[in-house]
Amino acid sequence: MSTSPNLDRPDFQTLYNSVPMWGGTPDELENHPNMEYFDAFDDKPRCECGIFGILGHPKAVEFTYLGLRALQHRGQESAGIVTADDDSFAYHHGMGLVATIFDSDTLSKLGGDLALGHNRYSTTGQSTLQNAQPLVREYKRGTLAIAHNGNLINAQRIRNDLEDAGSIFSTTADTEVIAHLIARSRQTLLEDRILDALKEIRGAYSLAFMGKSILIGVRDIYGFRPLWLGRAGDAYVLTSETCAFDVIGAEPIREISPGEMVIITGTDKEPESFMFGQTQPHLSQCIFEYIYLSRPDSVVFGELVNRPRRELGRQLARECPVVADIVIPVPDSATLSALGYSQESGIPFDVGLYRNSYVGRAFMNPSQEVRDLMVKVKLNPIHDVLEGKRVVVVDDSIMRGTESRQFVKMLRQGGATQVHVRVASPPNKFPCFYGIDTPTRKELIASSHTIEETRKYIRADSLGYLSIEGMLKCMKSPKDFCTACFDGSYPVEFSGQPTPQLPIAFVNEGD
Repeated sequence: MSTSPNLDRPDFQTLYNSVPMWGGTPDELENHPNMEYFDAFDDKPRCECGIFGILGHPKAVEFTYLGLRALQHRGQESAGIVTADDDSFAYHHGMGLVATIFDSDTLSKLGGDLALGHNRYSTTGQSTLQNAQPLVREYKRGTLAIAHNGNLINAQRIRNDLEDAGSIFSTTADTEVIAHLIARSRQTLLEDRILDALKEIRGAYSLAFMGKSILIGVRDIYGFRPLWLGRAGDAYVLTSETCAFDVIGAEPIREISPGEMVIITGTDKEPESFMFGQTQPHLSQCIFEYIYLSRPDSVVFGELVNRPRRELGRQLARECPVVADIVIPVPDSATLSALGYSQESGIPFDVGLYRNSYVGRAFMNPSQEVRDLMVKVKLNPIHDVLEGKRVVVVDDSIMRGTESRQFVKMLRQGGATQVHVRVASPPNKFPCFYGIDTPTRKELIASSHTIEETRKYIRADSLGYLSIEGMLKCMKSPKDFCTACFDGSYPVEFSGQPTPQLPIAFVNEGD
């Protein structure tokens, strides 16, 4: 989670413990002195990261910049681009959005036909420039750049072992563990060194590696995170989502298979492919890519996201019908699911909430009045749509419930006579440990409270969630998805840890 610098405020867990979230009355919650701070914590899962790499194009730098712009939704904390030209590496990274980090002057200093870029979110720990990626390291055989999307569940144990053996780390990101394992390998070729590292790490990862004349893509054996191979003219491209291909006019070739390494060394020959891992486990693709994370115009896990996201709304209408006048989305991620709900139910679709896309994370202000006004700067009701209407508002997920409570209140202020909340996913009861920044189990409202208790907290007239069975019914291959955040069935075992939990001081690149 990105944090603003120099803010004199407690962390979320301290805040959570200080507020009578469930024990107190609604008025006690509303007037609690620490509630002003909760607006800093968006009540949505944070995406992982965006990866973009290209080899063999004279406009590699510009294309990487545009690719990262297309993948901005996957990470808004930091971004970086690394290039290679005649054995010389150049790189630039910074905190914030891609457009604010790179300008024409900065891009002009990054030359060559080989580039690797990365957008980042962190899951825990501090948001600092030292953790921005791609990670660039010098080792025995030259310079190496790494871009990572996912989360290693055994990174802390490996890091402890490496530090005991004398290794020195300069970041708190689990990606640096991979760099150390590659450097320690006795193999000659980079791809063989990477394979040695992959034998040690466990968890979710899509990775892109760049050497002085090589680009390598890797996807974990479970297929948690997406990764695509494409072609822009003669050049080869690796990226997290196909929407990045569209921006630069590239043609998708195929999705990298789970447990596959793709090695790109030139434009005049096909990339080499190597399947690693002695066993092929059951696929555990992240279903939140379809619910919330990926762009609807991207092909992910073999399907355009648009269809399953709409179908989630249709199935939700079948399972949780209600008598109402209009269906509106919580903008913008729930728009397609709301359309599906409207189409299936026959209730007219409309836009009742306007989201200001240009509002970033607000600085904290102790004034309750200013805090209320800042909420309206970000999200505001459209009165003539809502006035006198029974409203179904469709959201993609509910984590803590704080944001749901805000927009229900806002819809009533906008004139809605009834507010029925419908959620196009099952109740989130368990945190993700595979690369999405979700709240801890204690913070997840559904982990310890019934749907009726949650309804009372958010002050809706009714509340309905999509069932796990209904959600999977919307997928082409229902058995190929990880549903751990809903049912606690973690596909990768956390050996030696009865309850999966990562150290709070350790940043994980799920970012």
